[in-house]
Amino acid sequence: MKTTGFRSFILYLITAGFVFCMCFFLFEFFTKGGEWAMQPYNQHLVAGGQLTWAGSIQDRNGTLLVGSKDGKRVYNDNAAIRTATVHTVGDQNGYISTGIQLVYRPQLVGYNPVLGVTTITGNTAGGNINLTIDSGLCESAMELLGSRKGAVIIYDYTTGEILCKASTPSFDPENVPEDIETNEKYNGAYLDRTISSSFTPGSTFKVVTAASAMEHLSDWESRTYTCNGSVTINGQKITCMGNHGEIGMQAALGNSCNVYFAQLAVDLGKDAMTETANEMGFNQAQKLDEIVVTASTYDVSEADDNALAWSGIGQYKTLVTPYHMMRMMGAIANGGAPVEPHLVSSMSGSGLSSYQSKTETGDRMMEESTAKALQKMLRGNVESYYASGMFPDSMQVCAKTGTAEVGEGKEDTGWVAGYCANPDTPYAFAAVVEEGGFGSQSAAPIVSELLRQLESK
Repeated sequence: MKTTGFRSFILYLITAGFVFCMCFFLFEFFTKGGEWAMQPYNQHLVAGGQLTWAGSIQDRNGTLLVGSKDGKRVYNDNAAIRTATVHTVGDQNGYISTGIQLVYRPQLVGYNPVLGVTTITGNTAGGNINLTIDSGLCESAMELLGSRKGAVIIYDYTTGEILCKASTPSFDPENVPEDIETNEKYNGAYLDRTISSSFTPGSTFKVVTAASAMEHLSDWESRTYTCNGSVTINGQKITCMGNHGEIGMQAALGNSCNVYFAQLAVDLGKDAMTETANEMGFNQAQKLDEIVVTASTYDVSEADDNALAWSGIGQYKTLVTPYHMMRMMGAIANGGAPVEPHLVSSMSGSGLSSYQSKTETGDRMMEESTAKALQKMLRGNVESYYASGMFPDSMQVCAKTGTAEVGEGKEDTGWVAGYCANPDTPYAFAAVVEEGGFGSQSAAPIVSELLRQLESK
């Protein structure tokens, strides 16, 4: 009896192991089958690590960005468009890890768990992907950035469609420079700065500090500080670009007063500042469709009062991606909750289930009352504190510029972030220019010109 019982136990154990392994195999097959299909031995799909046959990628206007012809991938005929969209579309070798061609490889080859990469008739399948971007607008953004390193991203905050997405330095994927690995001007050329690079935000972060005050201090509307050009906190001086005297929040945001927001951050304290930053998307994983976006970070856990003060004006260790800054501005425009940005508009084709993007609202970043107060202040910046004509008047732009110190003997990084309040032009945006100096002189003119182009469409 003991022998029979032991044999039964072994049989049950083997059966359980078989069932577990089969379940694991099926799980891997259905979740990673597309990756298996893209292995190098499928040379009708991949050769030398490069796609040889797959569906096409087009922009919102039907402009072909990349497709397949005679066993190879072929990009748009216009070198400027190829260069402007390569970070979005992806390069041949997959060095741009966030490119559509790499992230959506299974969809582009039309992988199906039942039929593989063939249709029911036996022909090779394939999926086509339509993007939300306007390649012509991306080309304009690249021209405006010129030889400077930086990024520009604009989306419709009512639909979530990303209209413009450009990153520099860039390169032509059909004519990759031979010295791309050694020439300093191409440093970071495989990195999409709109979603994969985080930057010191400078004064654009004062919007977060202001939001924290609105949600934690009952007297934020009447609270003032005196700016005499600098303030000493914990024995170390924080300087301001002006001497503003007694100043409240609206004027402090418009004048970008460091003294005001440094002291405000200290009075708020670490917990309140961290709570607001987290609510507004810092220290959290973010995704754009299926693309992983680098997380923005705000950490004052080990900061003394002086470091906390610096964090309140967008310095210290704070880092943010242009994508996140744009999304945050979209949340303000929408009353506190962002419409989630998306890049893929639709997917269709043989062997691929059709997909159509949907408008989705993300988690609330701030109270509606906070969003309304920020709307008024950001609009006040443009109307009362920024140079006349900085942005198109009819679009009712609400914005904050920023100039971030990066040290190491480098010129400051220029920022602008904001949105258009005119419901006919519902665009939120962020732009950053590395070593560009004042954001009002480097980043703002780029966005202004792109908004004018959007307005004329």
